[in-house]
Amino acid sequence: MRRVPWLLVLLALAGCATGPSLENRGRVTAPPGDSHHLTIGSAGFTESDLLAQMYAQLLNRAGYKTSILTVSNRELYEPALETGQIDVVPEFAATFADWLNAKVHGTDAKPVGSPDLDTTMDALRALAAPRGLTVLPPGRAVDQNAFAVSADYAREHRLKTLSDLGASGLKVRLAAGDECVQRPYCAPGLRQDYGIDVTGVDPKGVGTTPAKRAVQQGRDQMVLTTTTDATLDQFGLVLLADDRHLQNADYVVPVVNRARAGGAGVTKALGRLNDVLTTSDLADLNEQVDNWRRLPADVARAYLRDKGLLK
Repeated sequence: MRRVPWLLVLLALAGCATGPSLENRGRVTAPPGDSHHLTIGSAGFTESDLLAQMYAQLLNRAGYKTSILTVSNRELYEPALETGQIDVVPEFAATFADWLNAKVHGTDAKPVGSPDLDTTMDALRALAAPRGLTVLPPGRAVDQNAFAVSADYAREHRLKTLSDLGASGLKVRLAAGDECVQRPYCAPGLRQDYGIDVTGVDPKGVGTTPAKRAVQQGRDQMVLTTTTDATLDQFGLVLLADDRHLQNADYVVPVVNRARAGGAGVTKALGRLNDVLTTSDLADLNEQVDNWRRLPADVARAYLRDKGLLK
């Protein structure tokens, strides 16, 4: 497998930034293709790199030849996926559904992602199909917004869930991105769905080191992060369960160009990962790359071999 230099990425994608023409989108009614030379896209952050490596290695084992192309901007890699310059990309169901919905219906369109996986997948597939994209079945791993408190704070107040925190009546200052003030999954949802007394938002970002330190040191009581955050233990933090399902169903899903990678071979090869990869596994793999400084390709290979998916 090879990585393509960033300059070449820009040159390769410059001609496809607007996606396929409308007359070519009728290809979605043609039989799904099965090209044996496939380009796997990565969005350039640790988790996406790991998933791209696992996809590539599973496809190699199934007899495909693969390369990996890193494009950190969805505005570039999604049109490239439509035109077949990228054939397969790991995505997150609710986030990608809302992104496509905004692309099709405008940025003011009502979000279609929801906490219900089936509803989210139906909306995503309806948006993807006219663009020549097929969304393969999701697995068990989910990377969604999550909230963490210090382990000491959780023990002191007997907190395991966000409902516990709401019932406690504790005042909570939340370390998060500044958009948390108005996003329904963040401060407004915590107040409305859980009854949590959020007294303010400390704009330190989502899952950043300063945000976690603020909670670790007691300046804030809770931090917005993600379910696959690999560094919580380092700061003495623990997640509180989203027991009322405030967060959207951001399950990991492979998205493929139907004309080039929509056949049964790709679906079967990537589907083997669905039975084994969990949210906890993904957090552990992220930790090996981010904290142990191991290469994503090596981490992916070791995991797949441990699960019996590679020899």
